[in-house]
Amino acid sequence: MTSVRGTGVGIRTEDGTADAYLTHPVEGGARPAVLFYTDAFGLRPRVRETADRLAGAGYTVLVPNVFHRRGPAPVVELPEFIDATARAAAFRRLRPTMRALTPERAMRDAGAYLRWLAECPAVAGGPVGVTGYCMGAALALRTAGTYPDRVAAAAGFHGGRLATDTPDSPHRVAGRITAEVYFGHADRDPSLPPAQIERLERALTDAGVRHRCEVYTGAAHGYTQSDTAAYDREADGRHWAALLGLLGRNL
Repeated sequence: MTSVRGTGVGIRTEDGTADAYLTHPVEGGARPAVLFYTDAFGLRPRVRETADRLAGAGYTVLVPNVFHRRGPAPVVELPEFIDATARAAAFRRLRPTMRALTPERAMRDAGAYLRWLAECPAVAGGPVGVTGYCMGAALALRTAGTYPDRVAAAAGFHGGRLATDTPDSPHRVAGRITAEVYFGHADRDPSLPPAQIERLERALTDAGVRHRCEVYTGAAHGYTQSDTAAYDREADGRHWAALLGLLGRNL
């Protein structure tokens, strides 16, 4: 893999400074940018490793702490390995913070992240890619629809609540998306039942969005996260192939 350099950075938003992780190849000049949204557990060693691997494929990757209003990452204490018991405890502590990150706040922040990337010397000109995991999948979808002039590729993996019947459901931005979109749904995921998978597919199709939505058979919510009990090596490998293919076609 190409050698990469990662560092902590601060991004000024309308509601304070967001801490973030930036990683990019050491050599070769400016690279296309990818905005990387984490799962609810946020910035931690496993996420930095994933971002570094993506950077090694030829991208400048920015991973913001989307919960920066609560403080720097990690916003809750996490064990090195997140089993089912630790997961439940972490979510109990995180739920108020997750609710406080409204779509409006999240998309104001997304604008700040995209502006920061546009001015970053390690970023080549042109559109960006966005990828997201768990709750980050919804943020990736919203970002593609909110900033269609900036986002050329958007991916989401084991996302939840992507197509609810609420007025602010993420799928409702489909009509504004110009990017190519890919979703890798977890087969065993109560946060995205078949009805929502069908609703998302219909919204993207009706809007004429270039897209592919796939269900990873047998995979659980969180299948890409190797520091959790949900990790699935086969599904994770499939995710990498899909993500790199998407980015390669569009950036």
